[in-house]
Amino acid sequence: MRDLKLPDQRHPEKAHRADNAQPKKPSWIRVKAPVGEGYRKTHQIMREHKLVTVCEEAGCPNAGECWSQGHATMMIMGEICTRGCTFCNVATGRPQDLDLFEPGRVADAVQKLGLNHVVITSVDRDDLEDGGAEHFAMTIRAIRKRSPETTIEILTPDFLKCDAGALEVVVEAKPDVFNHNLETVPGLYPEVRPGARYFHSLRLLQRVKELDPSMFTKSGIMVGLGEDRQSVLQVMDDMRAADIDFLTIGQYLQPTPKHHAVDRFVHPDEFAAYEKAAYGKGFLMVSATPLTRSSYHAGDDFARLRAARLQKLGIA
Repeated sequence: MRDLKLPDQRHPEKAHRADNAQPKKPSWIRVKAPVGEGYRKTHQIMREHKLVTVCEEAGCPNAGECWSQGHATMMIMGEICTRGCTFCNVATGRPQDLDLFEPGRVADAVQKLGLNHVVITSVDRDDLEDGGAEHFAMTIRAIRKRSPETTIEILTPDFLKCDAGALEVVVEAKPDVFNHNLETVPGLYPEVRPGARYFHSLRLLQRVKELDPSMFTKSGIMVGLGEDRQSVLQVMDDMRAADIDFLTIGQYLQPTPKHHAVDRFVHPDEFAAYEKAAYGKGFLMVSATPLTRSSYHAGDDFARLRAARLQKLGIA
């Protein structure tokens, strides 16, 4: 599918500013600064266990709120990514060797925080034969051992350049939710996600369902990168064809002037329309707001996702 870019016709306000000028950040994007004892405790536990969080590395706007509630998305396998996506603030370069003690430290932190639901993500590790699949599995098993009641959501890379069987290793470890983000519409991949392949990512998520039909699958995209509405709706259809359960849609925010520019700030009413359309296409769960991120309110959303499945099966 080809994504047509007609900025002035879609968004007339862009005709009144220079191409390199950024739109003014609207009021609905503003977030509160991190404060409170909960935030300090979470920060201390992350530092004590020498853990990296995507909240910090990616500059998530919700970090203050989530950390104040004791929630942090832990990023395993280091803080250096082998990819160079133009939307992402995580550093690109040559990663260090894997830390085999990291899964245990993650499990200790989850136990200390008393988490009912945890999200584990990682950088891309194209330098590893299995893309880090076994490290994901080790982390899942370590959390299960220390905190057996905690539900686990993973947000993985695409395992594009690794040996066959990597995905199976992760699925066999039995996370409760398998998330892999498509990030944007296929027409923007060359400039936004150049190291990835749209249909490979779709097939990855479809394959998870084939390996374990009971496992929840989740994926998300950003808007405000230059896509149009029809291309977003097509991504929804593609996701449903891959039997994805949970869709997230959030506003793209430019991390630094060197990153992909914000095309526009999408109004909350448009997010509400996307949410309605997504539910109409059959998703069990949809989160579509300007500040939606993959792990934002993940625990509450998982409870709703599980309830939605039971309702669909006529059990609840």
